[in-house]
Amino acid sequence: MKNQYLKIAFAYIGVIIGAGLSSGQDILQYFLCFGKIGLVGVFLLGVLNVIFGRIMVTFGCYYRADNHEEVFSQITYPIFTRLLDIVLVIGSFVMGFVMVAGAGSNLNQQFGVPAWLGSLICSVLIIIVAFMDFDKITSVLGIFTPVMIVMILMITAYTFIGKTYNFNMLDVSAKTIEPAMSNLWLSVINYYALCAMTGVTMAFILGGAVVQIGVASKGGTIGGIMVGVIVLAASFSIFANVDVVKDADMPMLAIVNNIHPIFATIYAFTVFSLIFNTAFSLYYSIARRFSNGDTKRMRIVMIAVVVVGYICSFGGFKKLIGVMYPILGYMGILLLAILFIAFVQKRKDIILEKFFRRKMIRLSIKKYHPDIEHTKKDKELFNNLTEISPADTEALRNDINEAAKSIIENESDIRKFAEQHLSVDDDKIHKNVTEILENEAKAQDDTENIN
Repeated sequence: MKNQYLKIAFAYIGVIIGAGLSSGQDILQYFLCFGKIGLVGVFLLGVLNVIFGRIMVTFGCYYRADNHEEVFSQITYPIFTRLLDIVLVIGSFVMGFVMVAGAGSNLNQQFGVPAWLGSLICSVLIIIVAFMDFDKITSVLGIFTPVMIVMILMITAYTFIGKTYNFNMLDVSAKTIEPAMSNLWLSVINYYALCAMTGVTMAFILGGAVVQIGVASKGGTIGGIMVGVIVLAASFSIFANVDVVKDADMPMLAIVNNIHPIFATIYAFTVFSLIFNTAFSLYYSIARRFSNGDTKRMRIVMIAVVVVGYICSFGGFKKLIGVMYPILGYMGILLLAILFIAFVQKRKDIILEKFFRRKMIRLSIKKYHPDIEHTKKDKELFNNLTEISPADTEALRNDINEAAKSIIENESDIRKFAEQHLSVDDDKIHKNVTEILENEAKAQDDTENIN
């Protein structure tokens, strides 16, 4: 439980770093095509990843979301909820089959495997993993992320240690690449909006699987920071080799092949894994959206979506990025605006709920620990806290109780753990709960008087 935020962070990175970023193709078409100044755009992309990574995972935890509609129905108007729902479903499907096309290009460039076969292998793996439980799925999403981080940092170190480059010549060479957008600053917004569309639903689901808001926020923030570091390091490496790799489908893979064949093979498999992570997350979010909590139905929808996506992937990876990504990016700008405005409006409520849940866990520990007294007032406060939470009451109670039991079983010093990870101000808790209950009672009376 202590390191749960790292599990979220690595899973989030696995969702965001898909075919385009891990291959370097997105970086070329959106940023380095503008030359040296494009690296500034990559840095700003990292900043947006930190801000919105935190926002998305936090919202998922706050509402204990099972799909994106559950969050949007709470933070915006019905017409926008419906519009975003349609946009995200379409966007997730399009991005999904672009990822599958990327899997084919990856195996084709490195191993000579026909692109259609590489895409088919990726599609079959997606279906297989869909039959696993969610905890195992989360582990799969994050398992290759540390490997990718280490490998990209090694590539960057190899590129620059003991070497010099003529950045003015590289700048000229980079500007011969056809840009996806008309200017750099539009590229930053458009591309991050695209990233948000890729990751928002799975980020909500990742946050929804966590009880503590502080843990979810920390996981989203660290995940965003690590995405920024990875992409910036990769961008510097690609720029230093831009005259050599600018025409490759997988620029990073082309760089790695100049280092060592074995290293290139490992990198190719790692990229394939991250492509799979993103494709799976996108298709999985669609299946969850239309399954209404029914696992069997979710798997049927998943299979259908994967099959249709595989057929659509024959458009070609590089071409699909150049055509589809800018369109999806424009669609995603509305998403960013709604998320940011809602987070500013809900920030105080989120902070309050964070401490409420800490208190719930402390009360539940008192209930289940054999050596700690659990009073009638404790039970009443626990019930009030779960009732006023924006999350589903029964599900929240069950998860809080399971978290408390886990702490009792795994922590030798409960008091020390509570002081470090579950700190609360009891007076403020009681004061805020009383105010909320009084306001709810008043609102109910006003409604009855009107009727």
